[in-house]
Amino acid sequence: MIKNLTTNKIVSKHEIQAKSFCSQALGLMFKSKNNKQNLIMHFKTKRTISLHNFFVFYPLEIIVLDKNKQVLEINKEFKPFTLFKAKNKGQFCIELGITESKNKVKVGDILKF
Repeated sequence: MIKNLTTNKIVSKHEIQAKSFCSQALGLMFKSKNNKQNLIMHFKTKRTISLHNFFVFYPLEIIVLDKNKQVLEINKEFKPFTLFKAKNKGQFCIELGITESKNKVKVGDILKF
């Protein structure tokens, strides 16, 4: 579960945890439009986060967080077949594909998962 501690709202009740390189590389690729999911990527150190959306056939909301799970950056409309490179280095990246999860977070919020 992802909870916004700043607003005390639930962002997501079900998400995939991607801690390994392989699970992060696969991400939400090849998930059907009817089976949208959310994903949390965990990185061991702070890094520049670059993503592609080549095989995800629905738009995502991308949230980049620091080691304290504070939101650094949000891309609200990461469209299919495009690239994204975060302006800020982060330690976590959340991909929100479920429509009901989107637009519940803003820069500076603290999340818990």
